[in-house]
Amino acid sequence: MAAAAAPGSTPPGTPTEYDPFRFRSIEPDLRVAMVTGATGVLGQATVRAFLDEGFRVVVHDNSVEDLNALVAQLGASATAEALYPICFDISRPEAVAAAMHRIQTDFGQVYFLVNNNAVVSATHALDTSPEDWQYAFAQNVHSAFYMSREVLPAMRAKRFGRIINTCSLAGKTGGITTGIAYSTTKGALQTLTFSLARETARDGVTVNGISYAYVQTATLERFPKEVVDQLLSSIPVGRFMRPEEFAFAVMFLSSPMAGFITGEIVDLNGGLLTD
Repeated sequence: MAAAAAPGSTPPGTPTEYDPFRFRSIEPDLRVAMVTGATGVLGQATVRAFLDEGFRVVVHDNSVEDLNALVAQLGASATAEALYPICFDISRPEAVAAAMHRIQTDFGQVYFLVNNNAVVSATHALDTSPEDWQYAFAQNVHSAFYMSREVLPAMRAKRFGRIINTCSLAGKTGGITTGIAYSTTKGALQTLTFSLARETARDGVTVNGISYAYVQTATLERFPKEVVDQLLSSIPVGRFMRPEEFAFAVMFLSSPMAGFITGEIVDLNGGLLTD
């Protein structure tokens, strides 16, 4: 295990004056982020936020078509210098290792990792096949472990890094509108967050999760009005989360001023669950 920083020393990227973000205090070679599952609404918002802060960003998805669509939507900001799209099977350790080697060679080492890849399911226990169960764990949990394992050596060497896992309200409640496989995997992702945080805290690496619920998307608009009204009535703030609010939480946890926060699951649920 790497030695702890000497008392009074300043870890890389620590600002010298109060500023909630101050990413400019981070060395340019450290400002490389990666967002997995980047083509969904949360992933897209997070990618835009990193680009807006001057990061170089690796964007992953399991679909080449969806990646191409994301690059097109980003427009002028999707330059070869700023953006590196890559498609690979994130549930296979050998594919992850090969992809990360390629990224490091072509684009740079990742020091900010957002494990956002996930599949959603709504089936109950008796309707969930062993294949469905294993697939959910491969995409939602194994992928985050494989990705984190690949980036940790470089983060430890630099004594700086951020890993942020996209958790869910379902991981804390057992699922309100989601199924058993999704809920269980998100609970496991929380525990992975806790374990990694304890392992890496003395290495200058923080590991946190964001437990979100009910995002405002175009999909919601296709739900029957009574379903939407029922969901809204259960959320104390009376609205759904905006994707940009998720991205803001990612940026806060990524910032130098969040270096004392690790092993935390941040709730973004409008007061639906408090703990």
